[in-house]
Amino acid sequence: MCGICGVFALDRTLEPRLQSSIHDMASTLAHRGPDGQGVFTDHVAALGHRRLAIIDREGGAQPMANEDGSCWIVFNGEIYNHQVLRRQLLKRGHVFRTRSDTEAILHAYEEFGAACVPLLEGMFAFAIYDARRRSLLLARDRLGKKPIYYATFGRALHFASEIKALAASPAWDPAIDLSQLEGYLSLGYFVAPATPYRHVHKLPAGHWLRATASGIEVRRYWDIERFDDHPGGGEVLEEEIDATIGAAVRERLESEVPLGAFLSGGVDSGLVVSFMADALGAGVTTTSVGFNEAAHNELEAAALTAAKFHTNHHVEIVDPAVEQVIDRIVGAFDEPFADASAIPTFHVASMARRHVTVVLSGDGGDEAFGGYTSRYAPHAVESVARTLLPGAAGQAAVGWLGRAWPRSRHMPRALRWGTLLENISRDPAAAYYADLCMVRPEVARQLLGLPPSRDLSDSPVYDAVTEPYRRCPSTSPVQRAQYADVQIYLANDVLVKVDRMTMQHSVEVRAPLLDRRVIELAFRIPVHKKMPRLRSKYLLRQLARKRLPPGIATLPKHGFSAPVSEWLAGPCADRFREEVFSSAASVRDLVDINFVRRLFKEHRRRRADHGQVLWTIWMLAKWSEMAAARRVTIGRRDLATAVASAS
Repeated sequence: MCGICGVFALDRTLEPRLQSSIHDMASTLAHRGPDGQGVFTDHVAALGHRRLAIIDREGGAQPMANEDGSCWIVFNGEIYNHQVLRRQLLKRGHVFRTRSDTEAILHAYEEFGAACVPLLEGMFAFAIYDARRRSLLLARDRLGKKPIYYATFGRALHFASEIKALAASPAWDPAIDLSQLEGYLSLGYFVAPATPYRHVHKLPAGHWLRATASGIEVRRYWDIERFDDHPGGGEVLEEEIDATIGAAVRERLESEVPLGAFLSGGVDSGLVVSFMADALGAGVTTTSVGFNEAAHNELEAAALTAAKFHTNHHVEIVDPAVEQVIDRIVGAFDEPFADASAIPTFHVASMARRHVTVVLSGDGGDEAFGGYTSRYAPHAVESVARTLLPGAAGQAAVGWLGRAWPRSRHMPRALRWGTLLENISRDPAAAYYADLCMVRPEVARQLLGLPPSRDLSDSPVYDAVTEPYRRCPSTSPVQRAQYADVQIYLANDVLVKVDRMTMQHSVEVRAPLLDRRVIELAFRIPVHKKMPRLRSKYLLRQLARKRLPPGIATLPKHGFSAPVSEWLAGPCADRFREEVFSSAASVRDLVDINFVRRLFKEHRRRRADHGQVLWTIWMLAKWSEMAAARRVTIGRRDLATAVASAS
């Protein structure tokens, strides 16, 4: 795993100050690649690379050139079919000087141009500078495991694995775009291609970008295209899933450095470890972390799986010491990010790095195979109930009842029908959006000092979030929700969190359940086979019954969570108060501070649980201070302009 960056002159020649800045840009990414730094410059482009050496540690240094020096590449990721590509390219006359997967990409580009990107199986973000064509190609893997940001400052295109590298350019423009702030407050992240910086964009997953003197072109090269057409079932289908996941795991075992696995105690990571044990035998290194709070601890289940496969298992009970790591965690994202599971991810990566450099994870099983029980099953029920409503009047009545329904956290879970009733009164895409939000949309608007709205489409990110749901050709609401989760939640939350937190410790993570073939197979399976009677992750649990210790297959989904409500009511309360409510806090210019103060008081007095809302505000406050440190001025005028432009 590595860090990449660069600058490309869209016309004329590259300014000398931009050429020379490539060293500073690359240096900001040292945590992504502690094993070396390399740069290339000419009169048109400058490329920078920080290397975490995994494959061909001796010969795989970057930037890497083709035979005549007309093409140069910087690459972050792993290409699992590089050996197959190598053999094909050798037959076409290409000459290889290294054993690295990087060189396979470069020669594939020489042979096929941008059409090489769909040939790559793996996780990647790369840039290829073609001096003959005076062009730059950026590409990102299908699911978005590896990041790439880009920005045009003046007439130079900048790109990097992280925003901090862009900010090291002397051409950096720190102008802020708060038009999607309401979306962040609801979702907890910015949806690609948006960022909080006006000129900085994320290249979306499954896309490539080509820059020439004629301009910049962004194109999607991959999407899930087949739904609900798999004819198999029963043992035959389970065997196909077993074989597909097993092949994906085996492909991810190539490494010249120590390799292991994250073992959470659940079905997904347990299955990955079982396939690793099939291929490698006993002694696979596994790591697990837990908190002292029982609700955030799966160590007993992880120990059972570790014992069955005789792994070299390492366990830590983490005292998260949030105040000691929070600045580093916030700084890793370079933009507001409110998924608090970043904290346990940070700790498990820190622990893993003491034992291995490469780890396999179980990420992806929930989105592809129906693991989010609290969202997918209710979504299906709502879709059926919606058809029973007597027209618009019935829809309005159910919506009113949902809004009036008591929402006390002391109410028995079986009677918490408010959200369900509201969703039944909405169209399916709006119900999906409401379920995805970490913070209720009307609360997000109140945080901005705006009147709460019953129309979710008032949110500036509503169309972007619901577009994949509406575009999905499946007639199943569950398949649509899972497909949208792959496009939105997985790409903008889960994979961002995993990449940034593991890269803070120079750990490479590989996710077999996010292999393109596993994902495509999962969406071909109709929901009545994938989730019969809406049983979550049914097919993976069937595999778990055969592969994992008794009882693991029936454990409810636990999730990799953090006790933020307890932290904000206790050990983090004083720091929250200081960084959000002090007269110097820049976040005061972004939100209705009196409303936040009221929520904080209710939370401290245990009258309501506002943990996620307050955490979202705290992460915004900490990011805004870091942005201010980069000489960014954020004021009420920016917010007013943003809100007006989004209306």
